[in-house]
Order: sequence, then C-alpha cells, then structure tokens
Amino acid sequence: MATDADAGSPAPTAVVVGGGISGLLAARELARAGVRTTVLEAAGDWGGCVGSHVVAGLTLDSGAESFATRSSAVADLAEELGLGPQIVPPNPGGAWVQLPEGPRELPKTGVLGIPANPWDPEVRRSLGLFGSVRASLDALLPASVGTAAEATSVAALVRARMGRRVLDRLVSPVVGGVHSADPALLDVDMVAPGLRAGVRTHGSLAAAVAAQRRGAAARPAAPAPGTSGPRPQQPGLQKAGSAVAGLRGGMHTLVGALVAELRGLDATLLSGTRADAVQRLPGGWRVTAGRARFDAERLVVAVEGPAAVALLADTLPALAALRPDAGPDVRLVTLVLDRPALDAAPRGTGVLVAPQSPGIRAKALTHATAKWAWLAEQAAPGRHVVRLSYGRGDIAPDIAANREPRSDEELFDAALDDASALLGVPLSRTDVVGWDVVRWSGALPFAALGHKQRVEQVRQLCAAERNLAVVGGWLSGNGLAAIVADTPRQLASLLP
Repeated sequence: MATDADAGSPAPTAVVVGGGISGLLAARELARAGVRTTVLEAAGDWGGCVGSHVVAGLTLDSGAESFATRSSAVADLAEELGLGPQIVPPNPGGAWVQLPEGPRELPKTGVLGIPANPWDPEVRRSLGLFGSVRASLDALLPASVGTAAEATSVAALVRARMGRRVLDRLVSPVVGGVHSADPALLDVDMVAPGLRAGVRTHGSLAAAVAAQRRGAAARPAAPAPGTSGPRPQQPGLQKAGSAVAGLRGGMHTLVGALVAELRGLDATLLSGTRADAVQRLPGGWRVTAGRARFDAERLVVAVEGPAAVALLADTLPALAALRPDAGPDVRLVTLVLDRPALDAAPRGTGVLVAPQSPGIRAKALTHATAKWAWLAEQAAPGRHVVRLSYGRGDIAPDIAANREPRSDEELFDAALDDASALLGVPLSRTDVVGWDVVRWSGALPFAALGHKQRVEQVRQLCAAERNLAVVGGWLSGNGLAAIVADTPRQLASLLP
C-alpha cells in the first residue's frame, strides 16, 4: 500500500488513547494504512475486557469469553489474524435459567431471551400455559405495537408484544446476565439492532427473532486464507441454537494476535501510560500523559464514555451534555474445582438468574469446562472451571448495598454458595484448587433509553473536528461483534 512516506514525505502520525479492543483495532487500521501510530494505555495489559489470568495453572479469559455470531465481523478478523482455524462453537447443551421455583432450560432460539416460538417445549416450561398463550398474541397484534416510538426500551417492547411473563422469566435473566441492567432502562435499538425494524417487516416480535436467527445461521463463513471458497464450517457453529462462538485457547488470544501484528507494523505501544489531557493544535493534536507529550496529526479516543467526554471537554464543550452514565461495576469470580460430580454438566453450559430468585446473589454462572471442549481437554479429569458474575444494575442501589458481596473473601464465599445452589451439586472449600476475582469498573456501556440518538449527536460533533475519531462500546453497542464491525467504519475518515 502506498503511503506519503513512499513519496519521500514524512508518514502521517496518529495517537490512539486507550489500548482496549477498540483502541487496538483503531491502531491496526491506521498502521496498516501507513500511519505512524502510538497507542497509550493506562493499564499494564492490553485488550481491556478481553483479557486473561492464570488460575490453578490454567490460562483463562478474565473478561469476554465468546462473541456473537449475528455478524461475521469477529470471525473475519480472526481469519485475518490467522486464528480462523481456532474458531469453535460452544458445546450444544445450552444454558439454563434460574427462576423463583427452580431451574429451567433456557430456550436456544431466542434473542435477548425473547423466544422465536412461544410454544417451544423449553419456552412453555418456563412460561406455563398462560404465559405461552399471552406470548402468542404477539402474532395477532399490529406491527406498530411497541415499534412506533422514536426510542423504546427492551422491557416496553417485550411487555407490549409478549407480556410480562416473558419479560420476567426469560428476558430479565438474559439482559441482567449479559448487560447487568434493567431491561426497562436499555434502548432496544442499541442492544438488539434491527429487532424493531424486523417486527415491522415480519409482522411480529417472534418472527423478527426467528429472522435474526436464520440470518446468523445462513451467513457464509469467510474464505480460508489462500483459497477462493468459503471457510469450512466447524460443526454446530451456525446452528440456530448456537448464537455465540469462541476461540480455542480463549478470546484473549485475539488480543495477543492484534498486539503482535501492531508491533510488526512498527506501531508504538505504551502501556502504563495514562492520558491526562487532550489539546487541539494548529496542525493536529497533543495528548499529555504525566510529563510526556505526544503530538500527532490524527487522534483516536478509545476509552469508556465518561472518560472520553472528560478528555475532550475543553475542545468540544458541547459533549458535556451528552456524557453517558457509567456502566455497572462487575465482579467475576472464577473457581477451579476438583469435583467429578460436575462431569455430567447438570446445568448445561451455565445458568442465568432471574432477579427475583431468592437466595442467589450471582446474576449468572458459566460452567466453562462444560461450555468449551478445548478447556475441558486442558483441565485434569474431574476438574472444572466455573465463573460467577456479580454486580446487578437491575437491582435498586439500596437493595444492592445489602445484597452484594464486596471483598474478595465475601465474593469467594458467595460464589461457593451460589454455585452449589445453581448447579445442584454441594461444593466446599476442599473442592477448590484455585480461585480469583476480577473486577471491571464501568466496563459494560450502559445503553440507556435514547442512547442511540445521543450517539448520533456525539458522532456529529466529533466529525466536525478534523482528524478526530471516538470509538468504543459506549458508541457501537456492547459486545465484540458490535465493536469489531463499527471501529473500521469510524476510522475511514482518518486514513490517508
């Protein structure tokens, strides 16, 4: 690819603030276009929420452990980085949901827990006869119900079309487990793009869900390197019941490959370097980090929303009114257990917890060795990896203050109790061969109602500034698939 440097002039320059997945992707776009790129990351590690840690000798994901297959964005990136052969589907057992009266299998063909068929056996067992009858009325309602307003919450859409039982028993556990938020506060257009439009196109919410699932299942895989045909499908990867996939070795291997490529492109990667201020210069931008200054023609801000607005406040004061709420504080407790009784995977690949379930403080449990065959192969016989998530944004703060465990020891004790209850297998400290607590502060963007409209305003303000891009999950939507698809689009205006 020809660059300015090829013509004898200095190569253009850029500074990327933030070394999470969006920052690394932005730096990749710039560096591949011949832009001399410097990435500043406050933490000591790269990748943000796509990180790793070692527990009982196993290298495990400390954040994201899968990606949504509703688009090919992440799979395409993995192919480009040489990780295509490592893409794997989860084991087909599926997840469960913990309801007040006990555990039930979670329907495998839903979106955000919204069922494609209210009469599927798994759906009916969770909803009961009355709940399935009410959900079926969705097919008889005008397509305008739940879709006419400029902005609609997940809860408002589901309640209007399928009723409260679907909301409480299926949607709230999934939304709470994935987004740590009350579905009444989440903008459906941000967390499930295209779903409302699908209702208008297909006539019902169930049909819109089914269409999204069919679209993911029918999407062709990217060509394998060096071939012109599609990449061979891994068994089960695009089955309707498999809405996610992972990477053999863990999602953190994606970050390792990105960092390696950036170093090969001579990008400058500076961890432990926190950006304190951003200043507009006549010829570009200046980023101050402690006593160091970094001047460049192009600037990418790839940190969480509140921090991004704070950095750009002097240059773009209008951003202050669009500052997003901070995401919830999430705490992940990983337990490595010697407990052969878990070999049977009694709750499939994990459990999502309905907020009203008594006695359970976790919002979700992932039985990682039951979900990923590669991890089960790495673990010793009878050894299991279980991860529990704490930090519910769907619980009132005064209740959460009394209910949420905070210290590492409190979280460990809560995780043992919750895992025992959720898996139906008694667990004790003697079963634990290793454990760790990982904390993510504000890591999940909070896509509050009307957030999509605010994102458009943020991007219009930033587009008016020459050679500036702002990226990240708070703008693209939560999840790797959204970030990986959105970041290259936002960088297009900064490329030579």
